[in-house]
Amino acid sequence: MDSLEALYQQVILDHARERHGFGVLAEPQGESFQVNPTCGDQATVQVRLTASEDDPRIAELAWDGVGCSISQASLSLMHDLTAGGSVAEAELLADTFREMMRSRGDFPEEKADLLEDASALVGVARYPARIKCALLGWMGLRGALSEALLKSAPHIDETTKEIR
Repeated sequence: MDSLEALYQQVILDHARERHGFGVLAEPQGESFQVNPTCGDQATVQVRLTASEDDPRIAELAWDGVGCSISQASLSLMHDLTAGGSVAEAELLADTFREMMRSRGDFPEEKADLLEDASALVGVARYPARIKCALLGWMGLRGALSEALLKSAPHIDETTKEIR
């Protein structure tokens, strides 16, 4: 194992042990429960957004779940990358992470730089059975953000035809 692989392995182990963002929110705006039926990993991702309609931001992000070190580390790394950022930034990071998981381990360095420490999971892309483990939390984030955005979108009152 070369030194870069050892570093990546250490990042994964550190985040699997020290799970950043682990917990539950008192009143989430969006929540998504995900299960990997292949191995039994489970995660619930919760978000609360800021009130801004122009550029909503992730005010709070939490997750709870059980699973292998890859799924737990991926959730922790996802939290570090997206908490406090804009929804648009989180969506770009999620798309980039999914692209990395489809790369079979051959991912351009400039794109990996966007993912910061989450790029340590690039080696997972060489193992199809483990890709779902790494993507579990990111799929949960997508679902939680969609729900939160839907709840925070202006609605038309059908009786008064006013926007609320």
